[in-house]
Amino acid sequence: MWGLVQDGSITKFINNPKALVIGDTRHSRNIFSSRWTNAEREAIGIYEVEFDNSNKKDEEWYINTNQSFAFAGGKITASYGSATAKAHADTLWTAQDETDGKGTEGEVKSRGLKYNLIKDLKITVANELAKTDWYITRNTEKSTAIPSSISTHRDAVRTKQASMETQILNASDTPALETLYKYTKTDGVQSRPLGELPRLES
Repeated sequence: MWGLVQDGSITKFINNPKALVIGDTRHSRNIFSSRWTNAEREAIGIYEVEFDNSNKKDEEWYINTNQSFAFAGGKITASYGSATAKAHADTLWTAQDETDGKGTEGEVKSRGLKYNLIKDLKITVANELAKTDWYITRNTEKSTAIPSSISTHRDAVRTKQASMETQILNASDTPALETLYKYTKTDGVQSRPLGELPRLES
């Protein structure tokens, strides 16, 4: 991506090589090829955009700003402003909202990350337990004993689920939630503070 700078201001962005008219001169798309050096392009006002992603954060947890473009120090830079953490808790309608006819005070206006993370966890748990549900059905219909290993596994899944939900609910803010899900590697083994649900060995 390039930008055309005229009189010290960015006047146009070029995403793909194409012919351009700059001043009274028509240039072919070859100005974007290796035949031209950066210095030659910059001499006619075309600068390659440099991207600064230092403020960009994981969009699962944060809302990033739009990129802003600036020309300074002989280069065009695209950068982000400070990201805003997504709400970790539910947002409720206020008394003023109810007065304004927007919603009922105390009811949920929008769900926070905790609610959605626990919702996703419950789906994952349900899928794991579904693998062995047939043992329960068979026991109900035929009185066939459920293997102890299956009962142990199902209990372990529910126990870990409860522990994970507690960790999520106890997280003080969005960065704390992010930390729970962040994997690190120790001695070649990846793990995260939240841990993992037990999986049935095949």
